[in-house]
Amino acid sequence: MKEDEFKQKLTQEEYEVLRNRGTEAPFSGKFLDEKRAGTYMCKACGNPLFPSTAKLDSSKGPAGLVGWPSFDQALSGAVELRTDDSHGMHRTEVVCARCGSHLGHLFDDEHASTGKHYCMNSVCLELRSEPGQE
Repeated sequence: MKEDEFKQKLTQEEYEVLRNRGTEAPFSGKFLDEKRAGTYMCKACGNPLFPSTAKLDSSKGPAGLVGWPSFDQALSGAVELRTDDSHGMHRTEVVCARCGSHLGHLFDDEHASTGKHYCMNSVCLELRSEPGQE
């Protein structure tokens, strides 16, 4: 997909986060407390990213990571990890493996079953609910 197609498809906020590596305000995202079963998809291209079974309780976790929907694992091959040294921090950026859109960041989390904490932006995600969960 070309950049002008992303601009047409996405809202201004979605475009800012997905394509310009922005961040939504904490505790503002629609998937923060979501409990429905299904698969979280990339808002930009529809790529399946995270199973709902991997979703963490977004009210718990390391300081600074609460307030965004979080997961302890991604679907195989769904995301790519990149070094992000912006804003005076050393982090691991998570991007969609299909379209390269920014999704959030990955952190170590000793309390997560996998030891990983994918801290994502709700505006980057869509939830494809399982039948009967709509």
